[in-house]
Amino acid sequence: MYAHIVELALPIDQAIEKLKAALTEAKMGVVSEVDVQAIMKAKIDHEIPPYRLLGICAPGIAKAVLEADRDAGALLPCGCCVYETSPGNTRIALQDPAAIARLADNASITATMTIAQGHLAAVLAALKA
Repeated sequence: MYAHIVELALPIDQAIEKLKAALTEAKMGVVSEVDVQAIMKAKIDHEIPPYRLLGICAPGIAKAVLEADRDAGALLPCGCCVYETSPGNTRIALQDPAAIARLADNASITATMTIAQGHLAAVLAALKA
């Protein structure tokens, strides 16, 4: 699998705020945010329900990955998509650090992704609480 999935009975903006709070507690954060719904409308006049892409990272993890292989920066930040499945219900898909470890095929990065998995476990637990 490539992502951990969480469903929340919250509108997208509230779900993202809950996600950001959980990330902060786990010493992680959002480094980029893309409003796909707005881009689709502006670029190709296509309407979709609320959909956001978030780049999630922890500075210490990024540092370790880049020190192990500078080209592995192409795998950072960890991806996350957040979208409404219906009004008031939001799905969050968080990239599984194990997917990065498999792609990088580097022992140092694999060890770092094991640490990242621990951080992410705390985030997932907070979201499900």
